[in-house]
Amino acid sequence: MATLEVDRLHKSYGDIKALDDCSFDVHSGEVFGFVGSNGAGKTTAMRIMLGVLAADSGEVRWNRKRLDLETRRHVGYMPEERGLYPKMKVGEQLTYLARIHGMSTPDAVAAVEHWTDRLGVGTRRGDHVQKLSLGNQQRVQLAAALIHNPTILVLDEPFSGLDPVAVEVMSQVLRERADEGVPVVFSSHQLDLVERICDRVGIIRSGRMEAVGTVDELRVTDRPQWRLEYGGDAPALREWIKTLPGVKLLPSKGKPGILLLEFRDARPGSEQEILKGALAKGPVHEFSPVRPSLVDLFRGIVSSENGEAA
Repeated sequence: MATLEVDRLHKSYGDIKALDDCSFDVHSGEVFGFVGSNGAGKTTAMRIMLGVLAADSGEVRWNRKRLDLETRRHVGYMPEERGLYPKMKVGEQLTYLARIHGMSTPDAVAAVEHWTDRLGVGTRRGDHVQKLSLGNQQRVQLAAALIHNPTILVLDEPFSGLDPVAVEVMSQVLRERADEGVPVVFSSHQLDLVERICDRVGIIRSGRMEAVGTVDELRVTDRPQWRLEYGGDAPALREWIKTLPGVKLLPSKGKPGILLLEFRDARPGSEQEILKGALAKGPVHEFSPVRPSLVDLFRGIVSSENGEAA
């Protein structure tokens, strides 16, 4: 399986470290979500992958070989800042970009027709880019990244400014490309979307990759939380739980009978003991593990020790 490897990238601007030993990999056929706060280093890493910037140290490899100019010709790149010519017509511009990538004119024209139709801007091929809405410009920008049938896709905030219908179309396109064996890397602040469509996620903070894995892998914690909905004397149950070692009651919203428990250094099976004890005292309507969302994981990882919010 071919793999895109980002290996120990360092990049500084004076005293500012944009990337600090940044490493991750993306396998062929995988959609990889690259998330982090503004200024965390996502765009810098992507520009180094494309050769737009040079790293101070480290390298990017594809299929165990360092990315060179020839390999980068087969990368589809979508910058965060739209890189289209505003006074050029959509169809002419996309054909021109396809020809730059070495496609014949007939093949380029066919590719333009395919991707503009697929992305919902087929009727706008004769329009100047500057006359399109921001969402349609974003669709054309994605078409520009796909036009030459790339073997690697690197997309910086591809969903920015899109309506829900366009988001769904773009999500389907990225999934289709991955299913055909293309490694897809994209950054986004829409974490619910990242959680839904990505195979794996990388969370970057201050230029360093703090966590990489599937969302389920990132959810693993040494302090699991459980939600208990109790139908009996809730204050009495709370007092009982406070006496148990390794279990902490967390603030919870909603009905008085809803308790949020955090297990800290508790014995294996402690949650089952609590369930049995609660059932002995009264009715339990629900007892289930709390699965943190990607938003929760992101907030916990990138919030700094001095309390800076992600």
